[in-house]
Amino acid sequence: MAGIKAFKALRPSHDMAATIAALPYDVYGRTEAREYVEAHPHSFLAIDRPESTLSPDADMYADSTYDRAEELLSLWIREGSFIRESEDCLYLYELTMNGRSQTGIVGCAFVDEYDSGVIKKHENTLAAKEEDRVHHIDTTSTQTGPIFLAYRHSDVLSDIVLANKESDPIYDFETEDGIGHRVWRIADPAVIAAITEGMAEAGDLYIADGHHRAASAVRVSHMRRDAAGDFSGEEEYNYFLSVMFPDDELFIMDYNRVVSDTNGYDTQGLLLEIEKCCDRIRESESPVHPEHKGEFALYISGKWILYSFKDSIRSDDAVAGLDVSILQEHILTPVLGIGDPRTDERIRFVGGIRGYGELEKQAGTDGVAFAMYPTSMSELLKVADEGRLMPPKSTWFEPKLLSGLFLHEIERI
Repeated sequence: MAGIKAFKALRPSHDMAATIAALPYDVYGRTEAREYVEAHPHSFLAIDRPESTLSPDADMYADSTYDRAEELLSLWIREGSFIRESEDCLYLYELTMNGRSQTGIVGCAFVDEYDSGVIKKHENTLAAKEEDRVHHIDTTSTQTGPIFLAYRHSDVLSDIVLANKESDPIYDFETEDGIGHRVWRIADPAVIAAITEGMAEAGDLYIADGHHRAASAVRVSHMRRDAAGDFSGEEEYNYFLSVMFPDDELFIMDYNRVVSDTNGYDTQGLLLEIEKCCDRIRESESPVHPEHKGEFALYISGKWILYSFKDSIRSDDAVAGLDVSILQEHILTPVLGIGDPRTDERIRFVGGIRGYGELEKQAGTDGVAFAMYPTSMSELLKVADEGRLMPPKSTWFEPKLLSGLFLHEIERI
């Protein structure tokens, strides 16, 4: 059983929410972040990526850079751009993209339940990315990016969510990418108690997106516990900011691969190797899209080829049977020489939201791109329930949760 805790959020004033709210810090490269903040100086990205407000050659991992994040946050609080709740609240956060909506419950999850495995993960984290967020949280004493969690559908929670969305939202705006964002505030102790009970009955929680943010928040929690020596368990650093969605409302897009070269093969030679384990369906000068699990589209030398994996290399195993695993095991490693996709600089990962044009651009004339069929939510839950991990970059969730709408402050030690 998983818990959820109401909290006294630090959040934007009503008139500043649309201005402050920003896509997650890791969606942007360093240059992209700088350009965006220059055009949107009051975007929360300035706090999430404080190096974007400093000189281009500033060390983005220096103590002074994280101090800049704390300085900006304090300034925006003094200016009134952020307000602090006077009472513990939960929130409902609805995102609408291309006519479909998903609504999550915003609250705090329990660090101890992450440690015990009640909150399940499906990906490993990278040390450098984790260190960055640890430093950011530790310096600002604020969790700025919510963790995207999923729970199995609950009729009880669904009814509560629908009933509480009948009131007026505190935020209602559309971002530049056309995604609608609405937020409702829940302060009634009886409703909070009902949600808390319903979440406990719904069972385990699953990290859908935000593994690095979760791991970083947990590490800072342990750091604060160690520094305190004696703690009650009620301190805010024992919890981490989360948005919890029912699994049947979530949308996973393809997460695609681009390899910068063909590992010495000419086009025909590479296709011959691929066709030892894959069946060619059709080819085209325009993009072709996989329509079923077990299919992928290959881009090479200006053309697209749709393939399906041969039955001989498919698997019923929760991890080995993932399309991204089969591709890695039978093509990326033995043919293209990609050993560890987490560290090999020859491979890049491109979220499906960026489109096939981005794959063609990144592959260029010398590389090759693989457009995948999306990993399903049921596959993610199965892997997590078995206590196992997916290959890196297996899932791309859309729409993304915005940062800056809810901040969770933790005690300084």
